[in-house]
Amino acid sequence: MNHKKLFIPGPVEVDEGVLRKMATPMIGHRSSEWSELQQRVSEKLQTLMYTRNPIILSASSGTGLLEMAIRCTTAKRAIVFSVGAFGNRWHEIAEGNGVPADKHEAEWGSGTTPEIVERYLSTGKYDLATVTHNETSTGVMNHVEELAEVFRKYPDVLWCVDAVSSLGGAKIEVDKLGIDICVTSSQKALGLPPGLSLASVSEKAKQRAQRIDKRGYYFDMLLLLQYVVERKFQYPSTPSISHTFALDFALDRILNQEGLEARFARHREIAEYVRSWAKRHFALFPKEEYASNTVTCISNTRQISVKDLNGKLAERGFMISNGYGALKEKTFRIAHMAELQRTDLEELFGHIEEILELTG
Repeated sequence: MNHKKLFIPGPVEVDEGVLRKMATPMIGHRSSEWSELQQRVSEKLQTLMYTRNPIILSASSGTGLLEMAIRCTTAKRAIVFSVGAFGNRWHEIAEGNGVPADKHEAEWGSGTTPEIVERYLSTGKYDLATVTHNETSTGVMNHVEELAEVFRKYPDVLWCVDAVSSLGGAKIEVDKLGIDICVTSSQKALGLPPGLSLASVSEKAKQRAQRIDKRGYYFDMLLLLQYVVERKFQYPSTPSISHTFALDFALDRILNQEGLEARFARHREIAEYVRSWAKRHFALFPKEEYASNTVTCISNTRQISVKDLNGKLAERGFMISNGYGALKEKTFRIAHMAELQRTDLEELFGHIEEILELTG
């Protein structure tokens, strides 16, 4: 199979060193070697997430831990703040689990504002709120620092954040922001293959879960925490050992080789470069103040066939993303997360410009 270099919002390009670590020989998942590996990875993730909260690893996509968060910690009613398709999915997850929930869907391309959050929390109806930090369908990155100011006024409301497509590419100071559950996945800004998700969980969230009778089994947050904390870095069912070896390796590179601040700066700088290109040849879909640092959603102002463009890019060994759902062909998306460098984007744009014969 001819490999196409991926500029899509997951799965992302995976470094050869990470792929090799996926082939590490197996160890027993009830062994001391496994516990040491899970502990080592958890401590590195705490550094990446700026938290002292315990870390749950899950052999699932991020959707699984989004389900864990809303099902295990909603005692009264949840409010889902959506800025696109994946925020809407969180509301669908709530409904599918019988969790009472409302949804506020911002105009696509806009973010969740502190005023919106205040309007809902001030009613006293809700004991849990969900926020999508980075929405890949619209290329929106919410200003979680501003939203945190509102949540501090409502300590009885748990705050859950979907950082699936941003953690590892943007700075999220979990403890400083007061985030109770922060979820991400392996196949985005962490730069691993799909199949692993993780979440930090606050003590407040744990206490809330103790009041919930029907938490399910596979995503029972208390059961997962019991194995992490009481059983000293174990996992209730079979974990993804291969992913964990690869994550251990990738985190060393993120923390020690590149460094967190340099990594976040690289993502910002590349995002600015992509946005500049998009504005020169097309237009940004989101309001620029909410533009993501890991994926850019571009309005198809030239009315090109994105499908045809991707087909021609495939012949040259590249792949971008069409618009998501109702935005298909109206937009297209270029991801710039994990290990991609500016030179990778320059190469991609050279091919796009040549195919479309863009000028100016």
